[in-house]
Amino acid sequence: MKSIMFIIIFILYLLVNLYVFQRIWAAMPPHVLGRVGLVLFAVIAISSFFVSFLIGDSLPIGLTSFLYKVGTAWFFILIYFFMIMLIVDLFGLTNRLFHFMPSDAMTRYTKENWVGLGFVVGFVALLMLCGYLKYQWKVRVDLPVNIYKTIGDSISSKSLRIVAISDLHLGYGIGKGEFEKWVDLINSENPDIVLIAGDIIDNSVRPLNEGNFAGSFHKIKAPMGVYACPGNHEYISGLTGSLDFIGKAGIHMLRDSVALVDSSFYVIGRDDRSNKGRRPLKDLVAGLDKSKPIIMLDHQPYNLEETEANGIDIQLSGHTHQGQIWPISLITKQLYEKDHGYIKKGNANIYVSSGIGIWGGKFRIGTQSEYVVIDVNKEK
Repeated sequence: MKSIMFIIIFILYLLVNLYVFQRIWAAMPPHVLGRVGLVLFAVIAISSFFVSFLIGDSLPIGLTSFLYKVGTAWFFILIYFFMIMLIVDLFGLTNRLFHFMPSDAMTRYTKENWVGLGFVVGFVALLMLCGYLKYQWKVRVDLPVNIYKTIGDSISSKSLRIVAISDLHLGYGIGKGEFEKWVDLINSENPDIVLIAGDIIDNSVRPLNEGNFAGSFHKIKAPMGVYACPGNHEYISGLTGSLDFIGKAGIHMLRDSVALVDSSFYVIGRDDRSNKGRRPLKDLVAGLDKSKPIIMLDHQPYNLEETEANGIDIQLSGHTHQGQIWPISLITKQLYEKDHGYIKKGNANIYVSSGIGIWGGKFRIGTQSEYVVIDVNKEK
């Protein structure tokens, strides 16, 4: 089934590229160097995407990183070129049917014209630059949460500060230097505990091992530790290797398991839905002292009614990225009950993060990269 889906996606991706590059070819004046450059760019942009994913681990890390960044950036850029070309063609088709403007007035700027082509390329370039700058700006989400349970006598203020992140996607696209800037942001909040709601790794654990990302994780300052649940990308990157790296990084990985932290509260980590045999939530909470706060990490935010029904006080999820860019964000909004932000169901406080990192091209259009500071039962 997965191989069939891959073939369908591969064919669709090639067809969209063919359409876009054919339209750019038609819009470009018949200049030899220009068209040779277009063909070379098309070959590099399209092949980079597949080469980096299919054989990237056998190539030098620097080369794979370059191919990954080019290929995945083009994936998102392609969406906007496709939308513009499609709108222009639909407008032209409508004009031929209803003749509301002279046909040559439209083709003057859409056929063999540097001005028309330059306008389209410039618009997309400006849009993606804004998207890149938006990605670089990490939004601090302040989330005060009050629950009816006390946290424990060992915490003098009887409050708890959590820094929650998700969807780091560390690897060929997001390097060690960028990650260490996130560590500085986390430490500046003086958290009691750091919680990671999955997708620490992108598509390969190789660059994390060779780049000693584990050492960077050990720089996180959280007295109660760093806890995480698996995401689907821990499976994509190879679960055994992913878990081995996460252990070296000093992260407490919870796979369908529960940790009692400081004898004060529970942290439940659900395995990702990639594991079809993951345990039901009701089994994980069975036997817990319900007078203590229960915090749950579940990467994919499905079946939120189960969170309320099983007495979870706080749930942290990610996975959706809120689509990363518009109009994909319209799709995630339909797929999930809550694709980003806070929702309260009964006594359950649920937050779905759009992620501090990103998959592929570093663009945020209509969405944000974020880290969440949760103050539980903080005195006003």
